[in-house]
Formats: sequence, structure tokens, C-alpha cells
Amino acid sequence: MSRRVGIGRLIAAQTQEQRARLRLAAAAGAVVTVSAVCLLGLSGWFITGAAFAGAAGAAAAQSFNYMMPSAIIRLLAILRTGARYVERVAGHESALKVLARLRPQLFRAIAQGPPEAALSLSSGEMSARLVQDVDAVQTLFVRRSVPVSLGAGGAAAIVLASLATPWAGLALSLSMAVACIGGVLIARRLAEPAGRAAQVAVGVLKDRLAALEAVTPELKAYGLEGWAAEQAATAAADHDQAQIALTQSAGWMAAWQAVAVALAVALVVPASAGAALPLTALAALAAIMGIEAAGGLVAALHQNGAAAQALSRLDTLLPAEDRGRTRAPQGHAIVLIGAGDPLSPPQRLGLAGPSGVGKTTLVERLIGLRPALSGELCIGGVDIADIAPHDRRALFAYAAQDVRLLDGSVRENLALAGSADEAAMWRALDDAGLGQRIRAEPLGLDAPVGSNGERLSGGERRRLNLARAYLRDAPWLVLDEPTEGLDVATEADVLTALQARLAESGQGLILISHRAPPMALCPLTIRINGLEADGRVRLASAKRNAA
Repeated sequence: MSRRVGIGRLIAAQTQEQRARLRLAAAAGAVVTVSAVCLLGLSGWFITGAAFAGAAGAAAAQSFNYMMPSAIIRLLAILRTGARYVERVAGHESALKVLARLRPQLFRAIAQGPPEAALSLSSGEMSARLVQDVDAVQTLFVRRSVPVSLGAGGAAAIVLASLATPWAGLALSLSMAVACIGGVLIARRLAEPAGRAAQVAVGVLKDRLAALEAVTPELKAYGLEGWAAEQAATAAADHDQAQIALTQSAGWMAAWQAVAVALAVALVVPASAGAALPLTALAALAAIMGIEAAGGLVAALHQNGAAAQALSRLDTLLPAEDRGRTRAPQGHAIVLIGAGDPLSPPQRLGLAGPSGVGKTTLVERLIGLRPALSGELCIGGVDIADIAPHDRRALFAYAAQDVRLLDGSVRENLALAGSADEAAMWRALDDAGLGQRIRAEPLGLDAPVGSNGERLSGGERRRLNLARAYLRDAPWLVLDEPTEGLDVATEADVLTALQARLAESGQGLILISHRAPPMALCPLTIRINGLEADGRVRLASAKRNAA
């Protein structure tokens, strides 16, 4: 039985958590728009009334009450400024707090979910989804106060226009409805498709740039810088076209709002016939503010396409929780079906065979980095296909053949294993044959390794990867070509230290190597001869080595 961990559920939970700030932002936004409408309308009435009083003579000017309107205008200006500050602070604070919680939740869901979800995305596309797509979701929270605040402003404008005549209020209502309908049509026809295209295009652009950056040395060596620049320019052009289309849609929406303002004034002023001229001026200015309120409601739709596409893309990252099949392993014994008896720590198993026959694939299935196949491997008497990937990963310390390092310090890369003990880090580095090299660095453990370890040689990167695996507290140590690229003397030192470390820790070992010295550590070697049509490994033989 599967249950979807939808992005909607995560956002709903965060909305509930931020409801107090969102309500405050909506209330403050309503005060802003009502104050703005009343401020402009009252100012128009006051200026027109004062002009008529002055034209009527000194007696009329002396009797004109300008103190009360002046005080109200100043009050409205203060209210608008203060409420705007509260609205921005509350709305953006809620949005930023949501972002701060949403990205870790998404990353955790991806990391703990089925491996195919993470494997289906390149680093550039993953970055785009966790950065640009989550940023697009921010607009959902910033705009939650818009309907309340601008709706209140529209209602205030209609009330002010109705002070002239009821027909003026009705004319403004119809004008606002027309403005909204036209704006919604423009948003759906132009803005939403452009917003969706822009979200996809930014992912494609980042993906392409990340791929080109990863092979920069090769591009330089083969003189392909021009070709790479063309590839980047093509992806950037598609992204630019989407952004241009999105900007053009905003222009059409602004142009429509200008037409709607002219229409509203043209209808409201004649509808105010018979009212005093100051009230007519009030109604005309209220019409302008009412259309601006309606336009603000429509403008909020401008980012709907991008937000909808972002939600869709984020939703595909989240796995379905499998509530029916997941079982916990009963112990740490591993069985490769068809290869003999169970193996438990501190036993050691070597996997041999030519390149490309499936040794690494088998190991990655075992530890939950690739989708498991039923009937191939068992842990603790349970088929690995019935064990959640994160439950399997907890049993293994893994040093992969393809080394990946953080762009940080030696300490930060080692700390990924879960240990922050400095003495343990130095011992792991010594056992991996890298301690002397790191001690020679002025910053020691805090020495930077560069992007994916570019400050280290290939052998040093591999040994740092090995040291990191040593620091992980797990029943099984899984090593994929741990001494590849090392000279004979360094390999011998590393293997001697590994032998001693295993004897002390009692860890089990699963080793993949093409080299004889590492395989000599394993009493049992299973040879793999390829993959069957259904993807399962084809076992060639099992061999017991001399102790």
C-alpha cells in the first residue's frame, strides 16, 4: 500500500505553521489598500472642495473646514506606510521560513526514497529543482495576502464611488469585473505558458552548464571551447526566450490595466452626474484606485504558471511511501541467492569479474543506491526488495569507485561519515595512507580540497574517500576498487592497516577489486560473469581462499 508524500502536503503543513504571520500580512495588506484608496479619494475631494471654496470668495474660504480633512489625510498616510511595513515583514518572513524548512524536507525525502528518483536527475536539474523551483513556491506565500488586501481596496473604492451616486458605484463594479476578466484571460493565454516554459528552461540551462563544467579539462585539451560555448548559448537562448515571453505577458497585462482605468473613469464620471463636483472628483479617483486593486489581483496570476510548473516538478521528486512491503532485517547476515551460506560480520567477501559485468551494480542494489530486484539478495533473512533503502544504507560504510567530495575542507568531507572526533579522523587518515600528506598542510584538517577534490591527486582523493568510510559506524564495510591508482608500496601499507582495522572493529568486508593483493584479504571470492536478461547478476563460481 503506497501513500504519496505530495508537495501539497508539505506546503499545507508549512501554511498551517505560518498561519499567524499570514493572517497578519493579510490584515496589514487590507489596511494598506483601504488607506490608499481613501487617501487618494479624500485628497481629490479635499483639493476640489478647497478650490471651489477659494473661488467662492473670502467668506467661503474662511468657513471651509480644512483641519479635519488634513488630519484624516495625514492619518491615512501614516496607516498606509506602517501597514505596508508590517505586511512586507510578515509576508516575507513567513515565506523565508517556509523555504528554510522546505528544502531540507525535500532533500531528505529524496535521499530516503527509492534510488531511481535521485538517479533520474542530473546534478544541474536537481539543483534547479531545489533552488529555482522552491523559490517559485515562495510566491505562493507572499501572495496569500493579495486577495484579502486588494479585495478590501476594491470594496473601499466602490463605497467611495457610491458616495457620488449609486450608479457610479455600479459602473465601477462593472469596470473592475471587466478588468479582472480581461487580465485573467491574458494571464492564462500568455503568462502561464511562459512561466512554465521558464521553469523548465532554467533547469535545462543549469543542467547543460553543469555538464560542460564537469568536462572543462577535456574540452580544453581537445580544443572544444567554442563548441561548448555554442552549447551553453543555445540553452541560454531558450531560457531567454521564455523570460522574454514572460516579460511581454506582463506588458500586455499592464497595457490592459491602463485601458481598464480609462474605461472606468469614462463610465464613472458620467454616472456621477448630479453629484457635487468634489464628490465627482472623489468618484473618479476611486475608480482609478479600484482598477489598480483589480489589476493587483490579476498581476498576482502572473507567476502562476511558474509556480504551478515548480509544484509539478517538485512533486515528481517525492516518493510514494510503501506501507505494505517494508520490513526490518533480522540481523546483519547477507545472502547472495545461489552463492552459498549466509555471511555475517566479521566475514569477508570478494566480488571478482571483468569490468562491466555487474559487480558495482550488485553492491549498489544491496546498499540501497539502485532499485532492488526481488530474489537476488537477502539481509537478515529478508529479501532486500522488502527492506526500505534507508534501512539498508544504515548497515553499510561505503567507499565507491567513483569518488565524490564536497567543495570544502578535509574535516568537512570526513564529517559526512557521522563522526566529528578529531583523533578518529587522524587515525582514519593514517590507516588510509593520507595522514602524513594532510599533516603537511598548514591548515591540517581544515585544508580545502577544492571542487570535487581538485586540489588532491586521484590517489589522494580515493584514500580520502576510504578514510571517510572508515569513520562510519556500520556492521559492513563495502569497498569498490579501494587501491586503484596506488603504487605498490602505498597499496601494501593501506591493506596492512585495513587488515588491522577489520580485526579490531569486527566489521564485515565486501570488496570489489581487479587486483590480487586486496582480494587476498577475502577468504571467499564470488566471480560474477554478467547480467541476465532480467537484470540479475549471473554467478560464475565461488572460491574459498586459503586463510
